[in-house]
Amino acid sequence: MMMAASYSLVIEGISFTEGDDTSEISPLVRTAISSIHGLLFILSTKSFLDHHEDLKVAGLAGADARKVLLIIFVMTLHSFSEGIGIGVSFGGTNGSELGVFISASLAVHNVPEGLAVAIVLLPRGISKLTAALWYIVTSLPQPLMAVPAFLFVHAFIPFLPVGLGFAGGAMAWVALYELLMEAIEDTDVLTTGFFSGISLVAMLKMQDIIDEGARH
Repeated sequence: MMMAASYSLVIEGISFTEGDDTSEISPLVRTAISSIHGLLFILSTKSFLDHHEDLKVAGLAGADARKVLLIIFVMTLHSFSEGIGIGVSFGGTNGSELGVFISASLAVHNVPEGLAVAIVLLPRGISKLTAALWYIVTSLPQPLMAVPAFLFVHAFIPFLPVGLGFAGGAMAWVALYELLMEAIEDTDVLTTGFFSGISLVAMLKMQDIIDEGARH
């Protein structure tokens, strides 16, 4: 589901068209470059965390704390981009229709993002309430960034493909090299591949349904 969400974020960045976009660099280039930067940023963050074995978070320490902190950090970071996307979409040329579509689309993305936080925290003994609170915290940047992005839409529009690409690249790394690898270790390749494939198809289908509704 997170891979599907990452894919959707990148596609939205590449296909971004807005008359008020003053950047001379195409959305494709901005999204592609920022996606690579998202991957590199997560790699550098992971390397930094690996060199600090005494980290503690949510009552966890060691490798568990580093993994939890990385997931929470990525989810919080990409929420900034999603918040900008929501605010810009409501302030654009077709804000009344596009804003609702983007908000609904990102609301769907929030499902796998919440699951990502939960499946990292709950198996490590963190309570359901604490896990739920952590997910709320990781999503707070969405409404916080949506308001200034709407108020200053012309300044934020050129950065939307950059933010979407960065978020998509970062989430793709976490999905592939953190969550899927852990799933394979806990089960096996066949089980992980089967359920990952079903989740991917379901998430993409849900995205298509939202797109179709927006067009009508």
